[in-house]
Amino acid sequence: MDFARETALKILYKIDVEKAYSNIVLDEYLNNYRQKLSPKDINLISEIVYGTVTWKLTIDTILQKYSKIKLKKMSNWVLNILRIGAYQILFLDKIPKSAAVNESVNLTKKYAFKSTSLVNAILRKIEKKDYKDLFLIENIEEKISKIYSMPKWLVEELLKEYSVKEVEDICKFSNEKPKTTIRINLLKISKENFLKKLKELKLEYEETEIENYLHIKNVKNIGELDLFKEGLFTVQDVGAGKIGLMLAPKAGERVLDACSAPGGKTTELAEIMKNDGKIVASDVYKHRIKLVEENAKRLGINIIETYEQDATILNEDFIQKFDKVLIDVPCLGFGVMKRKPDIKWQRKKEDIEEIIKIQFEILKNSVKYLKVGGEIVYSTCSILKNENEAIIEKWLKSAREEEIKTHIRYEIEKVEKILPGKNTDGFFICKIIRIS
Repeated sequence: MDFARETALKILYKIDVEKAYSNIVLDEYLNNYRQKLSPKDINLISEIVYGTVTWKLTIDTILQKYSKIKLKKMSNWVLNILRIGAYQILFLDKIPKSAAVNESVNLTKKYAFKSTSLVNAILRKIEKKDYKDLFLIENIEEKISKIYSMPKWLVEELLKEYSVKEVEDICKFSNEKPKTTIRINLLKISKENFLKKLKELKLEYEETEIENYLHIKNVKNIGELDLFKEGLFTVQDVGAGKIGLMLAPKAGERVLDACSAPGGKTTELAEIMKNDGKIVASDVYKHRIKLVEENAKRLGINIIETYEQDATILNEDFIQKFDKVLIDVPCLGFGVMKRKPDIKWQRKKEDIEEIIKIQFEILKNSVKYLKVGGEIVYSTCSILKNENEAIIEKWLKSAREEEIKTHIRYEIEKVEKILPGKNTDGFFICKIIRIS
């Protein structure tokens, strides 16, 4: 029996049963079995796990076409074996159909012996084709949902804000494999010298719209590179990089990053400041604060002071103490689904109301930490208006009402919304200035 496919099955089973995140379970299994797995095995496991999670709804629609038994009545073992087999047949050109079917049958013999003939029969009927007949659906929400493997409720929410073409593009790009993008640490190395090192390692790259960001093409375990361990770069998306650039802190300033972990944006702020000034990096979880500290140490940054703090609770000691504030608030994450495909299956419509309360409280508190003339950036990696424009509008209305009593006035300077695309994840970024 193929050990790689069996490992992928165990991972998918655990994701389903325990509602765990694929990246966490995948890392756990790969670390446990690393000595038994070749690089080829690791790549196949990752491909099957992420691909199956991403395309689950579309795969299930096709499987149901060939099954007399309702999928919801199947055991988790059988259903995930079918999904693994179907994903290989439908999406992986280099794997012969016979291999995908035979290995799936072997898995069934071990994990669900009585269903062996069922799995064999269903998978042998599946062909590499576009299945347009399955998606001739009049209801546009359901059609987009099944074609692009997106929850129908999320498609409905997106269609309230975007055109059909825009929603289709969001779904399409959210299913694509993400590019590996890095931020060169200019505190330690010039771009010119960094590119020389990439050439020595025979690593290919593409330039991006941000000078010190690159798309790296031909690397699998980027965290294992000596360049990474030496702190010469950080893995960060171009869209995420625009957040720090919009805040644009200056050397010598006092800056607060109120939702800082794991520290990618915090360290970017320090690099923009040329490691001169002070950054208070707070987060609600102590174990996540350690990630910020580890990142800063690796990158050679010494102006970051970490602080355990729930950003929804006002900190009196912070009031009017900062030149710049960043609040990359907790969100539903629908802008980064290509990196975290579990998001679309684990989030529910009801989660919107819960998260926007947290976001509003963080914004309401954090603007109070600005000095006169100070600037704050509110950002999310989500693309729903409820988490973005609606939060800003609600806060601005309340701030205008309080202005009469406090004489504190704010203005919106800039707003940028980045939809998921070929070269970037999705983000919302809003810069607010305290005028008086």
